[in-house]
Amino acid sequence: MALHFELVTPEKLMRSEEVHMVVVPGTEGDFGVMQGHAPFMSVIRSGDLVIHKTAGAATTHIRVEGGFAEVNEKGLTVLAERATEAH
Repeated sequence: MALHFELVTPEKLMRSEEVHMVVVPGTEGDFGVMQGHAPFMSVIRSGDLVIHKTAGAATTHIRVEGGFAEVNEKGLTVLAERATEAH
């Protein structure tokens, strides 16, 4: 099963995709979210979102600065003040 992940900034929807797992830089520490995670909301700190498209695959890093993360029955939504894709 895949996790539906969305990354939104004030300017645009940056990502909307099915992934295996996302590691989020929360203010209380990093946390991983997979399909079936309990509902959860957290303030995020500046750091890297680490996206695992599939189990064991290479990861994608996106730098985020401030915002919120919400996990619900639909998946994970990250509302970031700023986000920059790594190259």
